[in-house]
Amino acid sequence: MTMPDDLIYLDYQATTPCDPRVVAEMMPWFTERFANPHSLDHAAGRAAHDAVEQARAEVAAILGADVREIVLTSGATEANNIAIKGAVRHLLDRGDARRRVITLATEHKCVLESVRDLAREGCEPVILPVRADGTLDPDVLADALSVPTLLVSIMAANNETGVVQDMAALAPLVSGAGALLHSDLAQAVGKMDVDVRAWDLDLASVSGHKLYGPKGVGALFVRRRPRVRLAPLFSGGGQERGLRSGTLPAPLVIGFGAACRIARDEGPAERARVAGLRDRLLAALRAGCDGIHVHGVMSGSGRLAGNLNLRFDGVRALDLLTAVPQLCLSTGSACSSAEVTPSYVLTAMGLDAVQAAGGLRLAVGRYTSPADVDRAAVILCQAVARCRAQGSVSPHDGHTAQAG
Repeated sequence: MTMPDDLIYLDYQATTPCDPRVVAEMMPWFTERFANPHSLDHAAGRAAHDAVEQARAEVAAILGADVREIVLTSGATEANNIAIKGAVRHLLDRGDARRRVITLATEHKCVLESVRDLAREGCEPVILPVRADGTLDPDVLADALSVPTLLVSIMAANNETGVVQDMAALAPLVSGAGALLHSDLAQAVGKMDVDVRAWDLDLASVSGHKLYGPKGVGALFVRRRPRVRLAPLFSGGGQERGLRSGTLPAPLVIGFGAACRIARDEGPAERARVAGLRDRLLAALRAGCDGIHVHGVMSGSGRLAGNLNLRFDGVRALDLLTAVPQLCLSTGSACSSAEVTPSYVLTAMGLDAVQAAGGLRLAVGRYTSPADVDRAAVILCQAVARCRAQGSVSPHDGHTAQAG
């Protein structure tokens, strides 16, 4: 798969291209097989319904869930909102006396804002710090859970740094405290092994466009045993088990299911190849220029295979992006990139404003080639040299995050 104008795409955590095999499965459902999947009174509607349900089963399979636990949504942002607000509101409506809701300072904006929104409904939002490598200290979580807690939300893999939280170790602390555990799995699914049972999750959110599926579709896992109940966010016809009303976009759902199936079949081999490309890119960058600092865990399963989050001494990320128009990179979350402020994820990991302003997110993926990586490293190192010659910032900004 090629990019226009010979661009090199290194922003696979912002979004992934829709796999051509996924597109091929979706196309008939836009045209010849366009019936409403909720129209069960005729054969065309039943065919669309059956295809949607098969896709739902593929989503369930990649999560290790039961098909009845999958609620289809427009994406992970909607799923996160339904999970956090829906679960807490249901408990409050039942007269639950607990008020604490816990999450991490490095979570996606939609999780942080959902938790903060609940303060207006009498809840106590608690935003926990992370360690310098981006991981959560279990003792910090245990201390926060000493106050009766309604829900904890912990992202399995960070959208900027690729740092993976030890969900299997953290989950018993949450369940032992009697709180619900939600995880934003948008970056994790398709890029690492995910098992909602092994992680003892009550709720989990998934996004189609992060794993080579279409944009505009996602899912929420809602545990059945013991049953987790949610208050719906909006009213309608009661589709999706009464939790998410609205006509399902059958072509997108079918594409989502196809993407999950491909990720399950090809995931292990793809992760090994992508990790090799990531390591090749980092080695080439280190060979071509000095003063490189990698943010977050860099070893083994502690980081997503394709992710690099780093900075170059003496260079601001925005200056570097301007100097490499042929590379598709980002300074952090695509959802927050319009803000000309240092990454809140990096500052939460202990970097100062100057260091965080140097943070770049690079992510290789399914269609990245070794030639892409080699060329990108040359382009970046040449641009770093130009930026340093022009005096972007002080030549040595130091570092506090764990260097890879």
